[in-house]
Amino acid sequence: MQMNTLDMLKKKLLDAQEMVRDYEMFSKKTDDEEVVNTFKKFAEESGMQARKLQSIVDKHEGFK
Repeated sequence: MQMNTLDMLKKKLLDAQEMVRDYEMFSKKTDDEEVVNTFKKFAEESGMQARKLQSIVDKHEGFK
């Protein structure tokens, strides 16, 4: 299946949003402080990626 730019952006946006949820959930299921802190940091980083991707998607959808 051929994906256009908007399709790729939306797929990666969903991936980033899922990573945020996964890291947040996993950070709550361990007692290892290093792992908790690492997962929380990764959740924040994935959230930043999701916000940037959402911004780009919004711009591309404005061109329709």
